[in-house]
Amino acid sequence: MTDNTFSTAKRKIGVPRALSYYGNYPFYYGFFTALGLEIVLSDKTTTGIINEGVERVVSDTCLPIKVFVGHVLNLLEKGCDTIFVPSLQSSSYKINNCSKIRGLPEIIRNVIDKPFRMIEPTIDKTEGISFKDFCSEIAHDFDIFDEDFISSAIKSGWEVYNNFHTMTNAGISYEEALKNAVEGNVIKKPVSVVRPLSVVIMAHGYNLFDERISMRLIKKLDKMGVKAYTALNVTKEDALNSIRELGEIQYWANELDLTGTAAYYMLNNKVDGIIALSAFGCGPDSLMVDEIQYHAKERKMPMIHLTIDEHTGEAGFVTRIEAFVDMLIRKKRKALEKNNVYTIPQLASAKKERFLTKV
Repeated sequence: MTDNTFSTAKRKIGVPRALSYYGNYPFYYGFFTALGLEIVLSDKTTTGIINEGVERVVSDTCLPIKVFVGHVLNLLEKGCDTIFVPSLQSSSYKINNCSKIRGLPEIIRNVIDKPFRMIEPTIDKTEGISFKDFCSEIAHDFDIFDEDFISSAIKSGWEVYNNFHTMTNAGISYEEALKNAVEGNVIKKPVSVVRPLSVVIMAHGYNLFDERISMRLIKKLDKMGVKAYTALNVTKEDALNSIRELGEIQYWANELDLTGTAAYYMLNNKVDGIIALSAFGCGPDSLMVDEIQYHAKERKMPMIHLTIDEHTGEAGFVTRIEAFVDMLIRKKRKALEKNNVYTIPQLASAKKERFLTKV
């Protein structure tokens, strides 16, 4: 239950650490801070937060929505009664988000019976509601109507956002880039990590960079000697061009993170395999994964699809990843031997005696 009464005495805004947080928080941080708002973040995802969300929604709701509900409840427990719940309808003309993300404010309004103020701006470029309108709606909710001031705050948001992506495009990790971006720092030195194997992970940021949901997938791959590339390493232009090169079109708002990212690395032969990570029962993801699986099969690119929900166990998750990596090793060793390349030192040390080299 939301409360429509609102006092500007406490200029705080609670941001759930879920869904659009993982793609847009650098902008939100710069914009909200420039508006003079104090940001209250929910805690990092825990089993308890997931369970809180699970208890509030019907069982066939996807995991990311359950997690978001849990994070809203976490903010309320922290005493933050003004919470940011954006309605992200379409990112471009007829480029849509899934129905649950589109209707997120209505979901929250109907499953949480505690009183709070919901900041629920809408962006819908199909209907002509622009990003500037989205930002202005937020400012107006805090009784800020000076258009020049709002425009300046938007500029500040883009500065933090662009700095974040400058760093991730250079190979800096999500966590380090985010930390530096919100602190006003930019690490300009490119990061080049050499690994014997590489994969691209096609996944939404809210599934991949939430370490509880992804079970630290990137870190697990790193320990196995596998370099993981993500959507943060690909420009939007490259992702969109790659979708077109496959003969496909962009339909979903987040398709650049999945189809576009996987297509870019697959078409340019930059990786040894593809890992798709998606929430169980996600309709848009299933369509995008099927699309990439079709093209990967054509190009003989190994691919695995990992699905997650609140019941996913880490042991089985790791077993599947290890089996996939072992298969990539055998495939790469066979290709190297065919070309009379016999020694792969990094491959040998990555998993000790399991990765034997031929001397």
